[in-house]
Amino acid sequence: MILAYDQGMEHGPIDFNEESVDPNYILEIALQGRYTAVVVGKGVAAHYYQVNKRYYHKVPLILKLNGKTRFHQEDPISPLNCTVEEAAYLGAVAVGYTVYVGSPHENEMTREFGEVVREARKYKLAAIGWMYPRGHLIKEETPEITAYAARIGMELGADMVKVKYTGDRSSLSWVVKSAGRTKVVVSGGVKKDKSKFLDEVQSVMHAGAAGIAVGRNVWQSEDPMGITTELKNVVFSS
Repeated sequence: MILAYDQGMEHGPIDFNEESVDPNYILEIALQGRYTAVVVGKGVAAHYYQVNKRYYHKVPLILKLNGKTRFHQEDPISPLNCTVEEAAYLGAVAVGYTVYVGSPHENEMTREFGEVVREARKYKLAAIGWMYPRGHLIKEETPEITAYAARIGMELGADMVKVKYTGDRSSLSWVVKSAGRTKVVVSGGVKKDKSKFLDEVQSVMHAGAAGIAVGRNVWQSEDPMGITTELKNVVFSS
């Protein structure tokens, strides 16, 4: 159960309110909710997590190494803005990297992610691939394309891949099988009705996924700790 807070660079503060705009608010949710890990970029890691490392050390850190802004409207590419060495220095246990599968820039990202995996092995960190089909060649993100994206992550050596929910248990089960021994987590996506979201999470777990990476459905909630408790009941008892 991973708490995601890497939206600041990708979306800007449009996702945040007066509380969630403060990284300490998110880290408190991760700490008090006993999340498996929290995902942030290097700025949040350096200015908040690292500064209060004695306090936040109980929350394992996944550091997102690349990202783009929402102003980039062409076929997507997500360049590195942090190294694996920096991530290790900041106390990360794992690093994350987005590959836009199907983008004309795919080859550059797969090459870069391959290097990230090699560096992660050197520093004994886990490597996680955000495997997202995007670009003008992807007319529709079908379950088959999602399964292909997960497989690419496995072939590149990822310890875990993060994918979008395919819509049902059966198709997601094929995504999980396609990833082989690489673990699969599913992104929570945009804020949804709570019942619908919890039903999706249950479907994700029954499909054989390792868990979820959720952000907005927790810290945009009026009761983040309440939804955290309900999520735990689904994720760890399914």
